[in-house]
Amino acid sequence: MSENIPNENISILIVEDEPKIARFTQLELEHEGFRTSIEGNGRRAYERIIQEDYDVVLLDVMLPEMDGFEICQKVRELSDVPIIMLTARDDIEDKVNGLDIGADDYLTKPFAIKELLARIRLILRRKSVAQEKEEPRGEVLQVKNLKIIPAQYEVIVGNTKVSLTKKEYDLLEYLVRNKRVVLTREQILSNVWGYDYAGDTNVVDVYIRYLRSKLDDKFGEKYIHTMRGIGYVVKE
Repeated sequence: MSENIPNENISILIVEDEPKIARFTQLELEHEGFRTSIEGNGRRAYERIIQEDYDVVLLDVMLPEMDGFEICQKVRELSDVPIIMLTARDDIEDKVNGLDIGADDYLTKPFAIKELLARIRLILRRKSVAQEKEEPRGEVLQVKNLKIIPAQYEVIVGNTKVSLTKKEYDLLEYLVRNKRVVLTREQILSNVWGYDYAGDTNVVDVYIRYLRSKLDDKFGEKYIHTMRGIGYVVKE
C-alpha cells in the first residue's frame, strides 16, 4: 500500500454472488478503512466496473449471467483497473488463464483475510509506482534481432511485430533487462508476478513455453536458455 494513499480513499468493488462471503469480505475490508461496494451479478458487475471509479476489483470466477473470466477480458479492453480474481478452483490452468487475460493477481478460496489484504496492498503499491515512473524517452532494449520498446509495449523481431499478452510481455522485458543473468523461478515470480506463488513455480515454465513458441520457434533463434535446476537466462 502506498504510504501516500490512506485506506479511506481506496474504493474496492467486491464481485461475489455468495452473500455470506461477500458480506464477510466487506466487513473485514471496511474494518481496515477501505470503502467497499458489493455486486453479485456478473453483467451488472461489468457495467459498474467500466462506469464507476474503483481502485481495486475483487472478482469471483463463478457468477450469474457473465463469469469472471469474461468480465476480466472485456474490462481489459477498456480499463487497467487492478483485478484480483477469486475462485474455489486451485487449478494452474485457471490461474494461467486469469492472468493471461489481464488479471493482476489470483487467490484461491478459502483465503485468509491477511493474505487478501497483503495482495491488495501490493497491487496498490505497484499501481502507485507505475504512475510515478516515467519511461526514458526512446528507450530500446535489444538482444540479437529482438527489440523491446517499453514506452509502447512493443516487441519486434527483425521487421516483424510480435503480439504478446501482458504477462508474456512483462516476463520477456524482465528477462531481457537482465540478459546474461541467470534468474531463478522464484526471482521471476517475485519480480514479474509480484509475490511468491505458494510453490506454483511451474507457472513460470508455462509462460516460458508460450514465449518460446512465439519467439524461438517462430523465428528460428534461441533467445531464452534453460539453466537446468536453476532457472532461465536470455543470452546474446
